[in-house]
Amino acid sequence: MTALLEPGGRSVRLHLDGPPQVANIGVGVHGTTVARESFLLPELWQLHLYGYCGELTVGGVTHSIRPGHVSLVPPGAEVRFDYRGRSEHLYAHLRLPRVGAPLPVSVMQDAGAQAAPLSGMLRQAVAAAPRHPRQAAAEVWAVLWRVARLPRAVPDTRSGQPHPAVAAAMAYLEARLAEPVSVPEIARHAGVSHNHLTRLFRAETGDTVVAYLRRRRLSRAEHLLRRSTLSIPAVAASVGIADLQAFNKACRREFGLSPRALRAAR
Repeated sequence: MTALLEPGGRSVRLHLDGPPQVANIGVGVHGTTVARESFLLPELWQLHLYGYCGELTVGGVTHSIRPGHVSLVPPGAEVRFDYRGRSEHLYAHLRLPRVGAPLPVSVMQDAGAQAAPLSGMLRQAVAAAPRHPRQAAAEVWAVLWRVARLPRAVPDTRSGQPHPAVAAAMAYLEARLAEPVSVPEIARHAGVSHNHLTRLFRAETGDTVVAYLRRRRLSRAEHLLRRSTLSIPAVAASVGIADLQAFNKACRREFGLSPRALRAAR
């Protein structure tokens, strides 16, 4: 059994720091002549996004297939598909360089709300592949990152990926560093309660939500002061601290230097 399949057969180790090489991509239609197929691809990963019900068996472990589910099978793993009539899926067969730290990803996942955008990206890759293989590879790479970040049925803290609610909150904050935001507002966007988000944030970052937001604002401010020609008032406004006296105090507290001194030290 391939070393990329985790013990237990329910998750794989996925390397995503290098772009994939797409060997084949398209729309597969099965189940019209036979109800079961077994095979393996010795050198290629298999990515499938399903539009039907059935079963996938990988390494002796059987997974239910439902519309909107997505699977990842590593090279050298024998698979068996059991169909229930005509069965259509989007697929990509690809090589992945073993670059960077591996991410544990479930063999089978429900993509949920991500199923539609994943389908659109894979269909773009299918259309691009004949004339623009690099574009197709880029689309597939983006799909793989999205699949790796789906909430996993098999939690594993080794992945380095934050809890989905924390990731949603972080993305929301990054887009609103210049705006006044409240923790309840952030929690609503992340789909959890105020208190639950606070607990998750402290567990994953060691900070409160407010402290994390302050750090991100000042990190952005430091970058702009050192690397841009924006005026100091403009920098302060761009990170949501329009009061220059408060901005000065915040920079001194965080960096031990005033905004003017930070700019001079670049």
